[in-house]
Amino acid sequence: MPFALRSTLAAALSSWALVALAQTPAADNLSYDAAWSLVKANSDKLAAAQAAVDHKTLQGQGLSGLGGPSVAVSGAAYHYSASLDVSLDPINRGLAQATQMLPPPLQRLPIPANPFPSNYTYKKEDSNTTASVSATWPLYMGGASDAVRGLVNAQAQEAQADALRTRDELATLLVQRYFGAQLATKAARLRQAAFANVEKHDQSAERMLSAGVMARVERLQVRAALEEARRNAQKAQDDAELATIALARTLRAQGPVPQAATPLFLNSQPLPGLEGFIDAALRQHPGLAKVAAKKAQAERLHDGEDALRKPQVFAFGQHQLKEKNADWVAGVGVRWSLWDTMDRTSLSAATQQLVVQAERSDAQARSDIALLVERNWRLVDQARRQYLAQQPSVDLAQEVLRLRTAALAQGTGTALELLDAETQFAKVHTERAQTAYDYAVALAQLLESCGLSEDMGAYVARADIRVE
Repeated sequence: MPFALRSTLAAALSSWALVALAQTPAADNLSYDAAWSLVKANSDKLAAAQAAVDHKTLQGQGLSGLGGPSVAVSGAAYHYSASLDVSLDPINRGLAQATQMLPPPLQRLPIPANPFPSNYTYKKEDSNTTASVSATWPLYMGGASDAVRGLVNAQAQEAQADALRTRDELATLLVQRYFGAQLATKAARLRQAAFANVEKHDQSAERMLSAGVMARVERLQVRAALEEARRNAQKAQDDAELATIALARTLRAQGPVPQAATPLFLNSQPLPGLEGFIDAALRQHPGLAKVAAKKAQAERLHDGEDALRKPQVFAFGQHQLKEKNADWVAGVGVRWSLWDTMDRTSLSAATQQLVVQAERSDAQARSDIALLVERNWRLVDQARRQYLAQQPSVDLAQEVLRLRTAALAQGTGTALELLDAETQFAKVHTERAQTAYDYAVALAQLLESCGLSEDMGAYVARADIRVE
């Protein structure tokens, strides 16, 4: 192979690494913090969770006066027609008997046999209006009103816990898609640069084969490498496009998708101690807040069931709204169920078991969350150590690529050796970017398991390693 041709080929093949690493996202950038703000503002899932919170909060406000006095005004306008049929036959018979008992001279008087008709119909028709005001005031309900209000408030707390959990899950999803899009784009650029350089080498190899300075088997190997590079580049490009679409769907971006401006990151220093994260999780994890809300609901149900077994005392009153001779009534009533078709004792015991269930669920949840936090904490540290341990492999790949490039230029190496060096160079850089991505995802999962997902931006800002 002529020296000038070898030098030109080596320079073309080695330039792809510098080009790939120098490329950065477009100028229209979006930081992680800005992306998180967009997700919180536009997420339908988060909005639905917040609507559930608002529903229970407003319901609680609507029931805040439960158990207090209530006053109602009622009125009516009516027209009536009443008929009454009265039989007069008994009167006629009585008069006939009385006439027979008169003295003989009086019996000859012209008294009719039936002085009255056999029946008489009385009819009354009129129109009128009526209005009254009434009031009731439960004086003692056995705690039923407090139980209902407490139940709704506990349901609002559960909805709030669900909303916080939804928020934390969205934060983790954003980390996966935000930095996943960067990882896929970086891999696509590396693959595309590799394909472009292999394509140049394929053209040079064809000329070298025609000149008789390259064996046919080596030419076929270069062609096979070209097709493999083409497939890898296309697959990486498809993966990058899909990752970009996933990020756009998460951000609900209108128009062109902004490029992720915050690069993959890593902190070379270990995380703070595990116990601090466990303590934070046991204080702030939304799952524990939900279990606590479930327990409060069970306690209020138990209180309500007990209230139904107690007497109820209430005051009442009603007054007609008219100027004269207004009717009114006022008093105090008591109601106490002495016998019921339901077994109230068993029902009370059943609600008490809900309390026991919530207590046991809380204990299990604390154990599970502590284990989850420890797992995620170890995954973060594992990714950190792995990234740092990959530095010698990166240095080695860089040095081998430099040596293979020089060897090809001097005629002491082969093109296939240079292609292998380039492939290894791309591989170690992709693997290192993947490790940085694993670190970001593991950190997001750790913060989610502690209820600290809002702190992700602070960890990104404190990172001392940026994978540009």
